[in-house]
Amino acid sequence: MKLLDDKEKIYLLDDNNFDFPTLNMMKDDLVAIGGDFHPQRIVNAYQNGIFPWFIDEYNYIHWFSPKKRMVLYPEEFRLTKSLKRVIKNKGFVIKSNERFEDVIKSCANIKRKHEDSTWISHEFIQAYTNLFHLEYAFSIECYLDDKLVGGLYGLLIGDVFCGESMFSLEKDASKVAFYHLCNQAKQNGIKIIDCQVYNEHLASLGAKEIPREEYFKILKNNS
Repeated sequence: MKLLDDKEKIYLLDDNNFDFPTLNMMKDDLVAIGGDFHPQRIVNAYQNGIFPWFIDEYNYIHWFSPKKRMVLYPEEFRLTKSLKRVIKNKGFVIKSNERFEDVIKSCANIKRKHEDSTWISHEFIQAYTNLFHLEYAFSIECYLDDKLVGGLYGLLIGDVFCGESMFSLEKDASKVAFYHLCNQAKQNGIKIIDCQVYNEHLASLGAKEIPREEYFKILKNNS
């Protein structure tokens, strides 16, 4: 691991090992570039509070650890009256891990406000599908009339679920999937859901920002 920018504390990862910067080596949100999508490298990243976000034009993976981390404690999910009615009356059916690759591809293809393109490239799809087969990555799927209309995916690291992305082809489908994720989290002893960076949609569901240092304490207690 080589220090590329002393002022910003950005590191170039070593191709020969899977080490990442530690908390005391970090300054900004972007903490490292380079490396590859070897499954152990990705798992090491999440275990150290870091996640890959995009690949630049030089084919470098960019690795982030936000100074303000967006998280949600499952018991703090905000179930509104309107969402409760949707869950009861809409007819959504929830399944897990049956169509993981379709979920991540749908997350890649969905059009989002203020975004011209997606960071979920072919390399990301392949990497996280590999992690699914290794039982690190999981999906929650929302169906309506047997059609996949919403869902989310992420990695389970100990008792922390690291959410990656979600999509919705039907109004409220991703909210319903997220509600079921929180229920499964409570049932299975998952302490916290990592939402990475601030998102107004997730904030409306009860997610909040905490300091990077606090998130690292959570990870340490999880190890």
